[in-house]
Amino acid sequence: MADIIRMPRMSDTMQEGNIVSWLKKEGDAVETGDTLAEVETDKATMELDSSADGILLHIAVKEGPVPIDGVIAIIGKKGEDWKAALQAAENGAAPASAQPAPPPATSQTPAPSPAAPAVQDEDKRVKASPLARSLARETGVDISSVAGSGDQGRIVKRDVEALISTQQAAPAPATTPAPETAPAIAAFSFMAGGANFEEKPVSQMRKTIARRLGESKFTAPHFYLTIELNMEKATRLRERLNEVAPVKISFNDLVIKAAAAALRQHPAVNSSWLGDKIRYNKDINVGVAVAVEDGLLVPVIRYADMKSLSQINTEVKTLAGKAKERKLSTEEMTGNTFTISNLGMFGIEEFTAIINPPDACILAVGGIIEKPIVQNGQIVVGHMMRVTLSCDHRVVDGATGAQFLQTFKAILEDPIRLLV
Repeated sequence: MADIIRMPRMSDTMQEGNIVSWLKKEGDAVETGDTLAEVETDKATMELDSSADGILLHIAVKEGPVPIDGVIAIIGKKGEDWKAALQAAENGAAPASAQPAPPPATSQTPAPSPAAPAVQDEDKRVKASPLARSLARETGVDISSVAGSGDQGRIVKRDVEALISTQQAAPAPATTPAPETAPAIAAFSFMAGGANFEEKPVSQMRKTIARRLGESKFTAPHFYLTIELNMEKATRLRERLNEVAPVKISFNDLVIKAAAAALRQHPAVNSSWLGDKIRYNKDINVGVAVAVEDGLLVPVIRYADMKSLSQINTEVKTLAGKAKERKLSTEEMTGNTFTISNLGMFGIEEFTAIINPPDACILAVGGIIEKPIVQNGQIVVGHMMRVTLSCDHRVVDGATGAQFLQTFKAILEDPIRLLV
């Protein structure tokens, strides 16, 4: 009996998957575990592996979005009637039996096999990310000639860019040069009534960001608390630490550690709204918002209150790098109990953030600004930083959020507490 291959749920928030490319073609023999296709989810581009042995009899969706549990392919025995299996799947029942298809009418001349460009088939077998494939097509690069630096030799965008740079540096015949950049997604430009604009399809990640944050903003009653911190002592401590630390500690590392320490003292902020109950989390797992090419990913620093500044620094760098390459695993993006979004490095002094479900709060961190302040009756230059706590009023009351911020402020204004 033929096996129906359906779109699996590849992340906890995934509602549909976008088939980017097939690495196998109809008629190919496949085994369990073979990679069939590349699927873009709301968080990453992942490989879809076969769950059956046999022949890839039918590809139901060549490319594009497919809902969870939607039929995407059929694997069975050679000559098996895949149409009966597909009909049964669409009717919500398994076929009574999937008999081999009847032989074609007697003919003296065997039917020719469908033509398929060999170069294209070879291209599909190469392990490469969708962005790398797109850039290679746009710039005329043979994807099979690119050396991959990703996991298991997978070709990523930077590998194609590196090859292009090498080719451009070498003498070349006078031909029309390839464009310096290429769009990762098909785009269309229009001129209508003097208006010049561009439209791009919405990616799976952007769809999920819109849905989840829309639900959060319009379902959870947000309120915001802002406080200003004097980061003078934190600045001096960071300088001293970086003289001896094995890695260079950042201000963001100090913020994560201070937030984790404050959460330990205010467990109500480290909680989750579950509809008919509130979960007070015992573990402190801090999600760190990372901007990527097509949206935002939130890798999680687990047990942040129990880790040193150096450990936090190393883990954040590793996870942020994987986020930008869209290589984060589902485990690395789930389990957060509190989230931090830091835009200080972009020169933003103050902003508000939308709560990242199921967390009850998110901390928006601005940059450290030098400005005059009054200290001991004297006007001096202060290193000031503003942070805003967004709270879900169903879980956290104003006083609870304010007490958390007071503790957070006290820790960073006297950061020696982080070392004890």
